[in-house]
Amino acid sequence: MLGLMQLLEDLQWRGLLYDQTEGVADALQAGSMTGYIGFDPSALSLHVGNLLPIMGLARLQRHGHAPIALVGGATGMIGDPSGKTQERQLLTADRVEENCRAIRAQLERFLDFDAGQLSARLVNNGDWLVGMDLMDFLRDVGKHFTVNSMLAKESVKVRLQAEEGISYTEFSYMLLQAYDFVVLNDRYGCNLQMGGSDQWGNITAGIELLRRIRSKKAYGVVFPLVTSSSGAKFGKTEAGAVWLDAQMTSPYRFYQFWINTNDSDAVRYLKYFTWLEQEEIAALEQALGEAPEQRQAQKRLAREMTRMVHGETALEKALKASQVLFGGEVEGLSADDIEDIFADVPSSRIAARQLADGVGLMTALAESGLTASKGEAKRLIQGGGISVNNRKVSDFRAVLDRNQAIAGSYIVLRRGSKNYHLLKAVE
Repeated sequence: MLGLMQLLEDLQWRGLLYDQTEGVADALQAGSMTGYIGFDPSALSLHVGNLLPIMGLARLQRHGHAPIALVGGATGMIGDPSGKTQERQLLTADRVEENCRAIRAQLERFLDFDAGQLSARLVNNGDWLVGMDLMDFLRDVGKHFTVNSMLAKESVKVRLQAEEGISYTEFSYMLLQAYDFVVLNDRYGCNLQMGGSDQWGNITAGIELLRRIRSKKAYGVVFPLVTSSSGAKFGKTEAGAVWLDAQMTSPYRFYQFWINTNDSDAVRYLKYFTWLEQEEIAALEQALGEAPEQRQAQKRLAREMTRMVHGETALEKALKASQVLFGGEVEGLSADDIEDIFADVPSSRIAARQLADGVGLMTALAESGLTASKGEAKRLIQGGGISVNNRKVSDFRAVLDRNQAIAGSYIVLRRGSKNYHLLKAVE
């Protein structure tokens, strides 16, 4: 276990200490604290955008403090306006409950829920908010907030400037999150809240509420919002969000997301998301500067993250799948693997019956567009420029049939080293 006080030092060198409230360092040094971060249960899976707060809790625990993951079973039905430009669709209670169960399973990969006094907890604010009486809430919580102070919060100001404005429902979110801090302090002695920098207003509101109604001192730490060097929102791709659930984003796709990190972001992401220490990251930074074409930093980042989220076996499969695009062996891959690996390359369908009868390779190459004609196909085959399932073919009279089909349905044609075409047999 790492030192209590060293948490801030660790966050500092990793570039993760965006801001903190007064007295955090002294409180951490005084003894073990209990800290929490909230997670939005708006989907069946967390995504890579959640990894920074997840790792924040994991780092908290490794430094000798007790982490709480608060799943917003109640607030998730409302939606946090922070970082949003428009109101979200409200979730049903059943959907929130289903999502919470899935999120718990994912958090178990990062947090130790069986560590004695430092055990992680997962709690649902629906347990205390859903049945709360409105009059009690207005009397006990609402009276401690002025509308002026709420309007001054950055998350609210941004929404007020937007065309859609902000509903009273979302405007009340700050009060609900502040009350969460009070309940967590009452039940678990929680006196630290962490989150992204967009949560600063909500966190300070909770600290102030605790001071007013419990005369308790509490603290806040916020991390930077993660963006790419181009300013793009982290975790978003052309295909959408990158999920932690293997059924929603395959380990191969997950691996590819990290290995495609820009050179200018790779070292920063190694600091943000991995457990690697300063010496290891410094060595990778040097390698990146001296031989960027080898992409050692990105490869290490992709391996570390895929292993952490999906495990060693999934990492090995992802590595094998990645090698396929560079001429690696395709045998043993499943239909899902093939679909995933070659999702972005040209493809065409061929009748299963036609493939059963056999299709000339030159014909398949010409009809797929991989070659301009059968004549060009013949010359390329004879010159060693054509591969079937990543194995070179030298006989221009070669015939494709079902025996060559991967998983009974797929044949991978390749021209040269990078030009692929996927044939899919359909009934």
